[in-house]
Amino acid sequence: MQTEFEFELPKGYLDTDGNLHRKGSMRLSRAIDEIVPLRDPRVKSNPAYATVIILSRVITHLGALEEVSPMVVEGLFACDLNYLQKFYRHINELESDA
Repeated sequence: MQTEFEFELPKGYLDTDGNLHRKGSMRLSRAIDEIVPLRDPRVKSNPAYATVIILSRVITHLGALEEVSPMVVEGLFACDLNYLQKFYRHINELESDA
């Protein structure tokens, strides 16, 4: 069973040194990945922030970055965030067939 999937961001994450990171991988989500954010105070004040935390937990690597933290996800271009949300739903079979 495949549990990790490669992706390439449409624009890429631009780090503070000006390096662009586009290729990465994401693992399948576990129940705990969606439960943990609910305990976070940032999610309690802004429920949409759960997406940031969930993605930072399931993205296993992005380019040459050592870690994909919530701050990295916050720094993504909007089109890349949208791409990753769709990719997450697709690999975890959360999309409807309607």
